[in-house]
Amino acid sequence: MSILLTCLVSAPWAWTVLTATGHRHDLADAPAADVVLVLGTAVAPDGLPENRLEGRLATAAELVKSGRARVVLVSGDGNGDSGDEPAAMTSYLTEHLGVDPARVVADPSGLDTYDSCIRARDVYDVRTALVVTQPYHLSRAVTLCRTLGIDTEGVEARCDNCGTALMMVKQAREYVACSKAAWDVITRRDPYVGSPASPEVTDALQS
Repeated sequence: MSILLTCLVSAPWAWTVLTATGHRHDLADAPAADVVLVLGTAVAPDGLPENRLEGRLATAAELVKSGRARVVLVSGDGNGDSGDEPAAMTSYLTEHLGVDPARVVADPSGLDTYDSCIRARDVYDVRTALVVTQPYHLSRAVTLCRTLGIDTEGVEARCDNCGTALMMVKQAREYVACSKAAWDVITRRDPYVGSPASPEVTDALQS
């Protein structure tokens, strides 16, 4: 009985790992796509990205500068506990990392990974993308976006000075988050915030 229970609990995590197999890349071997989707996380009290978010943004900037992405879609919580994530992401990309503002589109209603993926598809008409986040989160992000119909490749972001303890906590949390991801897909949950279609990404690609 305990073995069966363990298998059931582990199934969502295994689903994300297996689905993402072959679709995870280092920055050096990342493929090209029109859009790179950067998933939001905490912003520091001074309004700058914390270590994890800074690593994601730096990776996205390198993809743009190397010609492997043309537009950055930053997706996060515009009213998060730590501040406006997409606004901080946009500012850092353009003011600190040298990305052309015309290449950056902000989604302030990507309240979790599932929502970021489904809104990229339905609101911003993204059909092919790179998704950037830390390794512990990447399989779930790739799996959700691919399951929701976006041809997605994942790119691992660094996490300078994050510390082993933090990474262990995040990895443990990820194991639980995979169950929610599976449930969201099974139930075909609508995003928490509905929005009309936006031409911003298409316009940015054409500019």
